[in-house]
Amino acid sequence: MSGTLHLLIIDPQNDFCDIPGAALPVPGASADLGRVAALIERLGSRIDQIHVTLDTHHPIDIAHPGWWCDAAGAAPPPFTVISVADVETGVWRARDPARQPRSLNYVRALAARGRYQLVVWPEHCLLGGWGHSVEPRLFAALGGWARRELKQVNYVQKGMNEATEHYSAIQAEVPDEGDPHTLPDPRWIARLAEADTLLVAGEALSHCVAATVRDLADLLGPAQIGKLVLLSDCASPVPGFEALGERFLADLTARGMKLTRAAAWC
Repeated sequence: MSGTLHLLIIDPQNDFCDIPGAALPVPGASADLGRVAALIERLGSRIDQIHVTLDTHHPIDIAHPGWWCDAAGAAPPPFTVISVADVETGVWRARDPARQPRSLNYVRALAARGRYQLVVWPEHCLLGGWGHSVEPRLFAALGGWARRELKQVNYVQKGMNEATEHYSAIQAEVPDEGDPHTLPDPRWIARLAEADTLLVAGEALSHCVAATVRDLADLLGPAQIGKLVLLSDCASPVPGFEALGERFLADLTARGMKLTRAAAWC
């Protein structure tokens, strides 16, 4: 295929790999990222730009257990779903009383948007920690590409705002108008739009891949959605959320996104 080729790799970090020590392992993620690494090594100079998003959190985060507690002061276990009613009735409340009003407003805004419920995840991708780092084989492939092509990999951090989930690399689930990092970056969107073909891979299909591609498709518009090509064997869903991944694939392919496998690019 001719034209400008970009590769967008979403959250290819240790904490999402199915390896010992990972905080939030996604079955199949390590193999997914191995195929992405092989793709980079195989295509080499045919790739014009590579973008890598990095899920980036602090321990105290609205989607981590330490933010919340019940009436007895106990934190919710990982994978607890917190509803608007839970916060309104005190089933779960912000451990810091000063954060309670914003927490209630957040779950209400999240429910109104209707895309995801608030899920309490294990602490993951903590800034500066092992889990935040890119999976080693892929990291080596990225470095090799950069050195051979004399180009920089474009790393994009997301998730630093403690008071909103940030599945999408484009914008937070509930954007904060006072924090530009939770809003779309017009310069990055324009850079992605330069691609004639934008290959997409990463973790997890059900959440960060789905949210990023949905938001990007909305911003690119119908005429450009066809440039989005998801590498279907390079993204896997979080266990228990497979239906979200399937719905994303159905919705976006209906809008014009293409599906292919990494081996098709040689």
